[in-house]
Amino acid sequence: MSAFFLILRLGALLFWLGAGVLIVSSLSESAFGVWFGASLGVVCWFLMDCRAIAQTLRWLYWLQENPQLAPPPLRGFWLEIISSVQRPLRQQIRRGQEVENNLKNLQSALQASPNGVIVLDEKNCIEWFNQTASHHLGLKPVRDILQPIHHLLRSPLFSDYLDNRDFDKPLELESPASTPAHPLKLSIWLHAYASNRRLMLTQDITSQQQTEIMRRDFVANVSHEIRTPLTVLIGFIETLQTLPPDETQQKYYLTMMERQAKRMQHLVSDLITLSHLENSPPPDFQEWTSVRDLLNQCETDAYALSQTLTQNMDAPPHQIIFPAVPEHARLAGSEKELFSLFTNLVFNAVRYTPPGGRIEISWTSLPEGDAIFSVKDSGPGITAEHIPRLTERFYRIDRSRSHETGGTGLGLSIVKHILIRHNAALSIESIPGHGARFTVQFPASHYRTASQDEATVTPV
Repeated sequence: MSAFFLILRLGALLFWLGAGVLIVSSLSESAFGVWFGASLGVVCWFLMDCRAIAQTLRWLYWLQENPQLAPPPLRGFWLEIISSVQRPLRQQIRRGQEVENNLKNLQSALQASPNGVIVLDEKNCIEWFNQTASHHLGLKPVRDILQPIHHLLRSPLFSDYLDNRDFDKPLELESPASTPAHPLKLSIWLHAYASNRRLMLTQDITSQQQTEIMRRDFVANVSHEIRTPLTVLIGFIETLQTLPPDETQQKYYLTMMERQAKRMQHLVSDLITLSHLENSPPPDFQEWTSVRDLLNQCETDAYALSQTLTQNMDAPPHQIIFPAVPEHARLAGSEKELFSLFTNLVFNAVRYTPPGGRIEISWTSLPEGDAIFSVKDSGPGITAEHIPRLTERFYRIDRSRSHETGGTGLGLSIVKHILIRHNAALSIESIPGHGARFTVQFPASHYRTASQDEATVTPV
């Protein structure tokens, strides 16, 4: 390539030398004229070369500011010089674009990560963080870049974790962005890389912690619920084994043992029902169940429960009023689950209403097509602070009253799961001393009557 450049340079020099000799010799054929023409050609060649050099140097200077700058319109030797500069420059630009694209893709991937990602320099100052980390720690892109991480995450536990340089295990910490209404628990894990730089990962473990707390509470509640009747059973069994009771005492002991055994049976049955509701697939909404049949069976069972609860109190049974339901009223979903929904709400009203009290069940079709099932009782009512927690497992307003009536504390939790599976909603209204009303609203897509076409589209 250097020989080719040399030939181009020599060719240009000879061209201008010959041009100068020809021009001057045409005017004067003396030896001086020939030498003058040759000198003039060399000077012209030199001036043209200087102009090309100046254009090339100017282009190279501005090329640092704008790599895409077009080259000057030169030819020959200088065109080859410019081309030899442009080729590696284009390759460098291409490689730079590839690196930039890869970096953007990496940043996009890190932004899409469900975990928070924070890049720290050698002094533990923030160089970059993704949107998840911003949410986890309350960071602001402009304000917190290049700020020391321990100035933003002020926790003695985190400071010790950062200073000890023992990053084999993550650190569980409450987020500075946590509030009582929206608690946020984080798992923070630091990873060292590239000579004293660190990558900090944050993970939201709030739901995991809440699940673990719920699991512990559930186990504790189940253990407590089973321990009480077992203690009673064991006590009566030991009494029967050590003291020969008379017939009256024996009948009393067996009655109490039967009551506690049934209580455990109901508890196990409700736990199995809850487990089935939580782990089974959604109900088949192609199945349509007669509302009249459900309420008729529910009415029979409600009167039986009322007689059982009041027979030993020498008190009148409850006044239970059931509505007249259209013959062809149908609900979509699982017949077994819908029956459990109705009976749990009615049975709760019976259990918590004093003997002789009034319980009124209603069924209403709304103009827009929805259906309303309502249970109103004349019991002691519920204070406002208890209402949001009524559907929690084992939550009871009066634990002793629940034990007396045979409740397990799981009925409304079962109701909540059934409602979710059937796209229905529950509302609770109560005034202490004036009873309570539990209302379930079924969507129009899950309810039909005789006036509607039997080929109604299956609800979703």
